[in-house]
Amino acid sequence: MNKKKIRIEQLETLHNLDYLVREQKEYLVSRKLFQMSEWNKADTIGITVSKQPEIHTWEMIKRAWEEGKTVCVPKCIPKTKELHFYVLTSFTQLEKVYYDLYEPNPDKVSFIDKKKLDLILVPGLGFTKEGFRLGFGGGYYDRYLENFPGCTIALAFSEHLLKELPVEPFDVPVNKIVTEDGVINCE
Repeated sequence: MNKKKIRIEQLETLHNLDYLVREQKEYLVSRKLFQMSEWNKADTIGITVSKQPEIHTWEMIKRAWEEGKTVCVPKCIPKTKELHFYVLTSFTQLEKVYYDLYEPNPDKVSFIDKKKLDLILVPGLGFTKEGFRLGFGGGYYDRYLENFPGCTIALAFSEHLLKELPVEPFDVPVNKIVTEDGVINCE
């Protein structure tokens, strides 16, 4: 099975989750995340500004701010297929870009080098228990995570977990996956 077909199936599965079931799962995932030593020790966190069907991260961003953490959010650079992270101190520093995504407005935020990020919460449509992920198809995160020295954690529902995925040489697995059922150590 190829990634494109799996991506279509995962999008359908995630979009069809009942609203109340999704809310409960998101609550359980975030609760488990906030109890992890990786979250508690991290001063600087990289996190996407979510859009359906991704796990809602807006409340996580608020929680990080409340805990005095530096929150950094990514911006995709389509010409080079690169991902750049910027320090976000207010939602008003975001701008709506293609596909109705919210990304940092580079005129209102400061760039941060990946060596300064302690933890990155990595999005995806599917994950294997070995930490390999199915992204949205651009390869942005695999490029960014190459040689990333910090910790990577994926946020997932049980519906995100896949028995297998086609793995390519450039795919970079995450260190851990947090689901409503627990934490999977992928290392």
